[in-house]
Amino acid sequence: MADVEEDIMTSSIDIASEDINPETSRYPYCIVWTPIPVLSWLLPLVGHMGICTSSGVIRDFAGPYFVSEDNMAFGRPTKYWMLDVSKVYASGSNAWDKAVHEASEEYKHRMHNLCCDNCHSHVAMALNLMRYENSTSWNMVNLCLLALIHGKHVSCAGFLKTWLPFLVLMGIILTVALAFNL
Repeated sequence: MADVEEDIMTSSIDIASEDINPETSRYPYCIVWTPIPVLSWLLPLVGHMGICTSSGVIRDFAGPYFVSEDNMAFGRPTKYWMLDVSKVYASGSNAWDKAVHEASEEYKHRMHNLCCDNCHSHVAMALNLMRYENSTSWNMVNLCLLALIHGKHVSCAGFLKTWLPFLVLMGIILTVALAFNL
């Protein structure tokens, strides 16, 4: 019986991963991330986050009283972290989609704050509502760290968009510092 359940879970994960399509920005059951110009150049771990529905539609808290759909505030995703729908407490895509919808509806009534009630908080609320991994302790700090650890770049261009500005800026700073013997 356990083998059958494992096969079903594996096949559903395989189906979802086949549906990931960076060209059309479809990332079912994923958390997506994109850099914020200037801010991510200085601190490349800081960026903009969204959560996708079971069909891959991106929902992100893009600004005060606004949750966008399929139009991330700072451009297309450069990284994604695929989650396992079988780890949703109520299980299934309906529970996933309901939690994403409820979090999005709640954040349509909230003021955006860069430091504490932001896009990461929106994603955390969705995960808390669905009790992902039987937890209601998701927050922007653990999401940031886990997205860094588990996130995959969508392409080589996504990798460059994420890291190249930071590396160029650090190269300039290092060159200037060495030139002036600071």
